[in-house]
Amino acid sequence: MRWFRLLIVVALLPVTPAAAMDSVAAVRARLETIAGLRIESGQLMNGKPFFVLWYSQPTDHHATTSERFEQRITLWHKGFDRPTILQTTGYAGTTGASAAEPTRLADGNQLGVEQRFFGRSTPASKDWTKLDIWQAATDHHRIVEAFKPLYGGKWLSTGASKGGMTSVYHRRFYPTDVDATIAYVAPQDTVNDQDSYVDFIQHAGTDRACNEALRTLQRNALYRRATLLPKLTQLKLTYEQAYGSADRAFEAAVLDTPFKFWQYRTQASCLLIPGRNATDQQLFTFIDQIVDWSSYSDAGVAPYQAYFYQAAAQLNWPDVSAGTTWLKGLLHYPEAGAAPATLKAPPKHDPNAMPDIDRWVRTTASRLLFVYGANDPWSAEQFEPCPHDCHTYVVPAGNHNATIANLPTAQRTAATALMRGWVSAQ
Repeated sequence: MRWFRLLIVVALLPVTPAAAMDSVAAVRARLETIAGLRIESGQLMNGKPFFVLWYSQPTDHHATTSERFEQRITLWHKGFDRPTILQTTGYAGTTGASAAEPTRLADGNQLGVEQRFFGRSTPASKDWTKLDIWQAATDHHRIVEAFKPLYGGKWLSTGASKGGMTSVYHRRFYPTDVDATIAYVAPQDTVNDQDSYVDFIQHAGTDRACNEALRTLQRNALYRRATLLPKLTQLKLTYEQAYGSADRAFEAAVLDTPFKFWQYRTQASCLLIPGRNATDQQLFTFIDQIVDWSSYSDAGVAPYQAYFYQAAAQLNWPDVSAGTTWLKGLLHYPEAGAAPATLKAPPKHDPNAMPDIDRWVRTTASRLLFVYGANDPWSAEQFEPCPHDCHTYVVPAGNHNATIANLPTAQRTAATALMRGWVSAQ
């Protein structure tokens, strides 16, 4: 269920002579002309100007004279005439400069945006009713409008996982802000109660025995609840605020284990799954390695509560207990694997938000490139490519770390050429 921020980090490129001409001071002087922008710091990072910035945004774009907050932005400057990559994780921003794959391929600037209500980009009111896909898209729209007068080259948006979804949502509401979008491992869960995630997991990989081993692991862990649960409480963490009890958090983690196994592991990891005769400690340690017990604690959930709100309100979520017939009679909290499980007051669900996105992508969108991993559970429900210069690539045996670089040679060459064409076309 949990989505962790995914950054695609690549080798850094040498500085070109043209880029070297733009000193930190020269870029700063240009940035100071942007109304509502505060410059926290600027320095050379790998020979290129890198800035931490804060941009004033309305908490509610429908009421722009009401409360405002500062949204964190990082700018890695390559050149005012270079392409600009608008990048987001969909969560809190990063503290350092790491190049997203499109940034490297385009040899461009990178403008990284922290999502509203995550990290330090949180309004004082913490009014989550203002955390919806249109409000976030409008944040991005205002940022593009503010920076485009300085950065006149082509613009491309990108993100992975929730960041990829965020990039597509931005295009839905402001389709001409950027010239193209590359969304990595981004699910499109159009109808929440029509999940295919659990069924997808049962057929992931090339060895049926692997998924049977994961089912056995789940059964084994739940059978041994009485001996494994004390190990969880011995970690000296609290679970009452997020899941209500350590027992409920324990069950949520066990339900998530097969999903997260295929999300970040590969077929080679199947050999490491503890068997029926594993010790309690072996079971506990393996599950920890896959899902991280601490991420189900109050402290572990807190940074992602805004995501759970978004999922419950609009984004939808995978039901990791659906169809788990092999766990019949063992589940005390089958709802523990759902996004609303950690919310004390789940929001009213909007059943129209994702169908609207789906309809726009299938009928109207243009210049979208999707990259998925063949074994990644989030790939179970993909964006349907539009008929206007849209493309989907799937990394064979890939997981949630799938990139263009992981594609077979012919597809990698085609996807790279496509992206470079988008940012260089006049």
